[in-house]
Amino acid sequence: MTATDRPQFVYVTYIRSTPEAVWNALTDPAFTRRFWFGAELRSDWQVGSPVELWHENSKTDEGQVLEADPPHRLSFTWKVLHSGLHVEPHSRATFDISLEGEAVKLMLVHDGFEAGSKVVEKIGGGWPKILANLKSLLETGETLMPAKGKEAA
Repeated sequence: MTATDRPQFVYVTYIRSTPEAVWNALTDPAFTRRFWFGAELRSDWQVGSPVELWHENSKTDEGQVLEADPPHRLSFTWKVLHSGLHVEPHSRATFDISLEGEAVKLMLVHDGFEAGSKVVEKIGGGWPKILANLKSLLETGETLMPAKGKEAA
C-alpha cells in the first residue's frame, strides 16, 4: 500500500479572524477547552515535544510535535488512548493557516492511517464539530455546541 492509498481526513473552513488568533486558539489549552468540548490540547509546541489531549483529568490522546511555524503551520503525531483504539499506530494531524482576503483559511489534513482504521472513522465525526465550534467561537465569542462529554478526534 502506498501513502496515497491510505485513508485520510481533510477539512477546510474559512474564519473571519487573523492567522495569529487561529494559531493561538489551536495552541492555548484554556482556549481549546472552550471549543473542544472541555478537552485541553497541551504542549509547549516545540518540535519533538509531547502533545497531549486531556479531558476530565485523564489523558485521552497523545503525540509529538513534528512542525510548528506560527502562525502558519502546525503538525503533530496523534495516538488515541481510549475506546479500544490504542492498538492503532500513530497518525498525523496537520493544520495549515493562511490569510485569504479578509478571512483565514484553515485546512486540517489528518492522515497516516492504516487501511481499515477505526480512528479515521471516529475523527470523521469529531473534527467537523470541533472545528465548527472553533470557527463560531472566534467569530461570535460562542460555540455552536456546548461541552457534553468526550468527542472523538
